[in-house]
Amino acid sequence: MKAADFDFHLPEGLIAKKPSDKRDLSRLLALHRNGRIEHKIFSNLPDYLNEGDLLLLNNTKVFPARLTGTKPTGGRFEFLLVKEIGIDKWGILSKGKYRGGISIAEGFSAEIEDLTARFSYSGDFMENLWRCGDMPLPPYIKRKPEPADREWYQTVYAEKEGSIAAPTAGMHFTGELIGKIKNKGVNVRCLTLHIGIGTFKPIKAEDLSEHSMDAEYFEIGKEIVEDIKKTKASGKRVLSVGTTTTRAIEGYFSGKYSPIHPFTRSPICGYTNIFIYPGYEFRVVDSLITNFHLPRSTPLMLASAFCGAEKLSRAYSIAVSQKYRFFSYGDAMLIL
Repeated sequence: MKAADFDFHLPEGLIAKKPSDKRDLSRLLALHRNGRIEHKIFSNLPDYLNEGDLLLLNNTKVFPARLTGTKPTGGRFEFLLVKEIGIDKWGILSKGKYRGGISIAEGFSAEIEDLTARFSYSGDFMENLWRCGDMPLPPYIKRKPEPADREWYQTVYAEKEGSIAAPTAGMHFTGELIGKIKNKGVNVRCLTLHIGIGTFKPIKAEDLSEHSMDAEYFEIGKEIVEDIKKTKASGKRVLSVGTTTTRAIEGYFSGKYSPIHPFTRSPICGYTNIFIYPGYEFRVVDSLITNFHLPRSTPLMLASAFCGAEKLSRAYSIAVSQKYRFFSYGDAMLIL
């Protein structure tokens, strides 16, 4: 398939700039395998879950990866931390080019060279980021990050720091909603995939088979692997919350990952660069909860692979006509 097959027009007004007032009051488009569509509220999700089903969440935590420093001349330099590449050294992205020192705050500075930043600081590095950094909101949210984004741009079950983008499908859950799901007899488990630049890196190759994903770190407890096997054996469903959760679990079960240590240890740790697009055969996931994604994006292609390009395209057209809110702070889809 071609990247152009995943283009669509989206009115600017449908891009959500802020989340719903309450997480689980966002809208939910339920897409059935026969193509039937229902319009619901996210708090209705338990109605679609059954006792014995397994719900998988990504508990990665976004850190304030966007920094601003002052050059010796007084000018400002803004950049995004992308990947840790050494001791106190990170790969970065920035709009302008600069080489030299910058002061970020008292006791926190960096030396910028090409696409890297080497930091000097007092105390703990992550504590300095939380003190001085901004949340790395996507560029289509055309506003400055606010203090509230530290809560908004995060799931309520976020636990393990390491992402520069949120697993946005999970942002619709509240603690109360998760409690209702568990009370139905649904098993809820967390794995980790730290989201890097690869998840939203533009696809430059027109032929999808020529695109390569950047590898992202994941952890899956051995007990989750056993839970998946038991769930499938009993005829119940495995529901994945988000494309990153899906990539972690499908990357492991399809063998498309590089392990860090043998399977004898738990959790299973490794890096996966699995790229899921139409033609992929899913090994584990039976239902998918996901947001509405950008044109030509890899998450959109994964959703298309899961339910079929024609059905997804029709669902997106209906979502636009019904004025669903799109992208990170937008509404959700349940693909059954």
